[in-house]
Amino acid sequence: MNKKELKIFLDEKAAQYENNDFIPHDPIQIPHRFDLKEDIEIAAFLTATIAWGNRKSIINNATKMMEIMGEAPHDFVINYTPEQAHLFEGFVHRTFNSIDFETFIRALKNIYTHHGGLEQVFLSGITNGDLQPAITHFKKVFFEVDHLPRTQKHVSDPSKNSAAKRINMFLRWMIRDARAGVDFGIWKSISPSLLSCPLDVHTSNVARKLRLLSRKQNDGKTLAELDKALRKMDPVDPVKYDFALFGLGAFENF
Repeated sequence: MNKKELKIFLDEKAAQYENNDFIPHDPIQIPHRFDLKEDIEIAAFLTATIAWGNRKSIINNATKMMEIMGEAPHDFVINYTPEQAHLFEGFVHRTFNSIDFETFIRALKNIYTHHGGLEQVFLSGITNGDLQPAITHFKKVFFEVDHLPRTQKHVSDPSKNSAAKRINMFLRWMIRDARAGVDFGIWKSISPSLLSCPLDVHTSNVARKLRLLSRKQNDGKTLAELDKALRKMDPVDPVKYDFALFGLGAFENF
């Protein structure tokens, strides 16, 4: 395919997969249970944090997270006290355990109490029209609370050449337009043009087959290469192609 044909093909695939039928098969179903902005973003952030491995396991464990928080994430975070730490006992998703979960709740409480919320922290970290440094800034703010060093591995850092797949997925959920019914579009202060594609095994493999990527690793440099290619096709909403690339890989074995 030439560049024009490729764009037409990916536009069609993006439209095919960005619809309500996508939700029951994806962890994004967890924040879709809520209506309050703060509930949505907290549920989305925690779900995205554990979004690696088997999707059924991700959804099951994210559901447990919501149950532990009494199906009221923002209220739970704001009113959390260390005396409630026993509520997290026994929770584990791969290497994310009960200690990590409790730390994340305290970190979120600090963000909502002292930093104006998640959206404001990311907005304040954007540098020269680049959203990736905002993730590094977010990580610094997030770990202002007391924590074990091991917990830091659960928040990626683009300044260390990470593709930060899970946080970029979370940002897509929060920022992209909600008209198609999948993403939420509740962060109006940040432009979708700044988003980067969540770089997972499906998106990267399909992108390489379509010659959108030349690098073999899935790291920050590869993400920048894919960003450049996708923004040439749609500079306003480049990450709509996440649906095309992921759908082709996950559902069509492209």
